[in-house]
Amino acid sequence: MEINTYALTPKIHEKFMKQAYNEALKAYKKLETPVGAVIVLDGKIIARGHNKRESNQDPTLHAEIIAIKKAAKKLGSWRLTDCDMYVTLEPCPMCAGALIQSRIRNLFFGAFDPKAGAAGSVINILALEKFNHKVEVINGIMEDECSKILKDFFKELRLANKSSNR
Repeated sequence: MEINTYALTPKIHEKFMKQAYNEALKAYKKLETPVGAVIVLDGKIIARGHNKRESNQDPTLHAEIIAIKKAAKKLGSWRLTDCDMYVTLEPCPMCAGALIQSRIRNLFFGAFDPKAGAAGSVINILALEKFNHKVEVINGIMEDECSKILKDFFKELRLANKSSNR
């Protein structure tokens, strides 16, 4: 029987998801899709990231990738075996692959991504048995807040685009 660690320690998971949410707010202020991520080792945040795709015109600069690169640099290793990631939005296929490749232990995410989610929504890359590493996934942490920031962002973007087209 699997133990749901979220049920055992929801306050800890919310604490770290709030930090990921703060990263998403940074992206929002930069007119980036508001997604934020943090990587935790031994109960401490060792890396943070938020989307910078638009700012840098780089399709790989998702919050997860940025956080993984920072954590690897800090630890001096690409193997993040004892690390957990908290991210406000379900990872896309690229980011799910990076989670596997970096050997992240656990993924905790907030909102589902019905258009590009690769941890259960569109596909579940992290559940494929043939990969050499398995990432445990717990979803729905601060789901309402994580979903709302994305909805608000895209609503404002549509309104701005509508106004500029007049």
